Amino acid sequence: MPEFDENYHHQAFAIISEVSASLADEDDVEEMLGRFLGTMIKLAHANAGAVRVLTTDGKHLRLVGARGLPPDLVDKERLVPIDCGLCGSAIRNNRTHYEIDLRPCAVRTGHDYFEKGCEAMVVVPLQHAGRLLGNYSLFLPERFEIPEEVALLFRSIGEHLGMALENARLKRENLRITLTNERQMMAAEVHDSLAQTLAYMKMRLTLLDDALVDDEKERATKYAGDVRQALDDAYLQLRELLSQFRNRMDPMGLLHGLQTFANNFHDRTGIALEYRNRVADLRLSVDQEAQVYYIVQEALANVVRHSGATRARLTLEGDGDYYVVTVEDNGKGGQGFFAIANRTGGFEEHPQLRDHFGLSIMRERARKIGGRIEVANLPEGGFRVRLIFPAMAIRVPEKKI
Repeated sequence: MPEFDENYHHQAFAIISEVSASLADEDDVEEMLGRFLGTMIKLAHANAGAVRVLTTDGKHLRLVGARGLPPDLVDKERLVPIDCGLCGSAIRNNRTHYEIDLRPCAVRTGHDYFEKGCEAMVVVPLQHAGRLLGNYSLFLPERFEIPEEVALLFRSIGEHLGMALENARLKRENLRITLTNERQMMAAEVHDSLAQTLAYMKMRLTLLDDALVDDEKERATKYAGDVRQALDDAYLQLRELLSQFRNRMDPMGLLHGLQTFANNFHDRTGIALEYRNRVADLRLSVDQEAQVYYIVQEALANVVRHSGATRARLTLEGDGDYYVVTVEDNGKGGQGFFAIANRTGGFEEHPQLRDHFGLSIMRERARKIGGRIEVANLPEGGFRVRLIFPAMAIRVPEKKI
């Protein structure tokens, strides 16, 4: 029987420390499980082993690493039912399992390894909060009872590695949610800007066809010009959207992101932008920062598209438990701002235009962080968009602002 002496226990606890240290920054958990397979084989004084993880359907265990096993046996063991034989018993009982009768494994696989290559097996479940996530199967060259303290050690290692698997699962779920939200946001931005311009073009093309059928050259020329102008607008909007998608939220935070955005604004647009930051620090969640950043992007994009401005100002300031972000320009005021929306009907008062695509998406983003958007023409000419929102995220009812 192998010696499980004091040096063994020192080595074992050093390994637990290594496992714990790996949990914080390990990206490929399955690779880590395979890497620690050699360690588990060494601790158990085994000569071979395998590590498996639970499949998405929750009904099977998938092989992610094997050492010391015949290649043809590895091929047979790549996917096994969760209740399979001795491994299934350890999983059902949620404890380290020692077994010397390996005939069920020999019958199931039809391989003589379980009769000639090993004499006993230790199964170590990987679990977190009572939920099975995988297991180690360790194959021993001779029969000997695993001491209770060694079984407890394996259980501790199994719980630590189970935690790593659970963290990886949650990380994948969060990534899926993030990607889904990002795609929905991108779809909303495309729909609320480019899609409306394309819809306008479609209507104008219908009128153009009618004018051509009726041989009304003057009307046809007018509608062709409208389509040409709308096409130019659509091309500009598409370039702006692509630019926004390439320049998502700065990982260094909102203040750094706004400063960088302002520094590059004139070179990209030809409009001088004055940036005034009157806030030393921000008490915002990551989602709040992202929503504020996108609102500023949209407000300044509207300045570029519709205002005819030569100068703009971006101001960030704090007011008690609220923050205020203001975008002002010296352009044509509301009429320029709403130019596309009013293409067929001229200028209307802004209370009737709150669903304009630029304002609509900004209001929706503001609502998500418990804020509101205010717009106004400036007395000296130009236009103002103001975002007012709370310092800390709050839950708000599902209603329009």
